[in-house]
Amino acid sequence: MTNSIQWYPGHIAKAEKELKENLKRVDVVLEVLDARIPLASHHPQVGEWIGTKPRILVLNRVDMIPASVQNQWLKWFKSQGETAYFTNAKQGQGIQAVSKAAQAVGVEMNRKRGERGLLPRPVRAVVIGFPNVGKSALINRLLGRKIVASARRAGVTRQLRWVRISDAIELLDAPGVIPSKLEDQNDAIKLAICEDIGEAAYDNQRIASSLIDLLVKLDFFSVLKSRYGVDPLEGTGEDYVYKLAQTRYQEDKERAAVQLLNDFRKGFMGAIPLEFPPTNH
Repeated sequence: MTNSIQWYPGHIAKAEKELKENLKRVDVVLEVLDARIPLASHHPQVGEWIGTKPRILVLNRVDMIPASVQNQWLKWFKSQGETAYFTNAKQGQGIQAVSKAAQAVGVEMNRKRGERGLLPRPVRAVVIGFPNVGKSALINRLLGRKIVASARRAGVTRQLRWVRISDAIELLDAPGVIPSKLEDQNDAIKLAICEDIGEAAYDNQRIASSLIDLLVKLDFFSVLKSRYGVDPLEGTGEDYVYKLAQTRYQEDKERAAVQLLNDFRKGFMGAIPLEFPPTNH
């Protein structure tokens, strides 16, 4: 069970190169994170890429975490000097606030342009983040119409293109970018559990076992017992997948693992965060 998660197909390397080129022409960066794993879904190189450009933090899939945890993250990001905008891009929740934040950057940019004797222009924004965190759904909501392909499979967005949202905002739709190497395998496992790395090579049984271990560690084990009738406290995550396969899936561990992952990803287990804000102990 020590094999690590492998990814980085060629199109993502190409996308990263193009994105870095285009970032020079951008005024504001909208970084989309997964609200269930805000830290693991933050690309470690984003800060280095964008330098001093304004960044708007969007935590998507807010419907998949409890309101109490959303408030904890709001406070934590505020303590880091950041404003977090929570969205459910599928349903259109929180989109207006993101749009206003981007427009506010444009107002400030055009004030500075005016001082230099330049004419106003739309603010140029880019949406970046891991594959499958909901970037395309966010862009479609900002536009108010479906223009960007969106699917559960990662790597759907391949070409970079500018989309005019209004007279005030132009948006660059960029493919999902994945670090060439994630130093922290725990982060890689969380990304795989949440399906935020797309077509990566990983073992479903290993990832499902890790999900069970994580849910036990975070005190969500009662959900597992009531939903599947198997007590996760009677062994490891690996044991749990094995027992579930025996009781429900004719000993097919792969089917049991895929079912567990799908149930979590679709929210059937309930609103469950896999990360909480760091505490300064």
